[in-house]
Amino acid sequence: MARLEVKVVPGASREGVSGWLGDRLKIHVRQPPEKGRATAAVARVLAAALGVDAAAVTLVSGGSSPLKTFQIDGLDEPTIRERIAAEAPSE
Repeated sequence: MARLEVKVVPGASREGVSGWLGDRLKIHVRQPPEKGRATAAVARVLAAALGVDAAAVTLVSGGSSPLKTFQIDGLDEPTIRERIAAEAPSE
């Protein structure tokens, strides 16, 4: 289990992992930042990028903020970084 800090860019024209901003992962989603829709989209994008079930990605903090922290069950930090590097080689 690891925690992952994320910078969310809601309302984007495309969805996906953009790369690292220091220790924070930048993710673009199409959904607007209202009623948790962008947060749900980020969890879905993260699960797909990391190759885990959506239930393994849980919001820990930042529900109404673009700066969020997610818990990823079943992966450690080195594995997360390795999988993200494969998804967004611009790291």
